[in-house]
Amino acid sequence: MTHIKLSTFALVLLGISFQMNGCTQEQPLPPHKGGFYYRGIYFGKVNHPMYQAGIRDGCETARGFYTKSHNHFKQSSNYHEGWFLGRNRCRKLLRIDKNGDLIQ
Repeated sequence: MTHIKLSTFALVLLGISFQMNGCTQEQPLPPHKGGFYYRGIYFGKVNHPMYQAGIRDGCETARGFYTKSHNHFKQSSNYHEGWFLGRNRCRKLLRIDKNGDLIQ
C-alpha cells in the first residue's frame, strides 16, 4: 500500500516538474485591448503615431522591403525606437525562396 502511494506521489511530482520546466504546450497570447498589432505581431500599448509609423517601416524593412523616413529617423526618437523594434520583431516574416529571391 505504501509503495502505491509513493508511486502516485512521484508521478504527481514529475508532472509538476514538467510544467515548471516549460515542457507544456505554449499557449497563444490573449488578445490585448488597446494594443498595437502590425502584421499579426503584438507590439504593446503603443499610442504615439510616430512610434507606430517607425514600427511599420522597420517591419517592412525586416521583410525585405527597405522602408525608412530618414528625416523622421533623425528627428523623432519615437520613430527611431519604433523602427528598430519593428525591424527586430518582424525578422521572422522575411521569406526567401530556394533561389534566394524574396517571396512577397
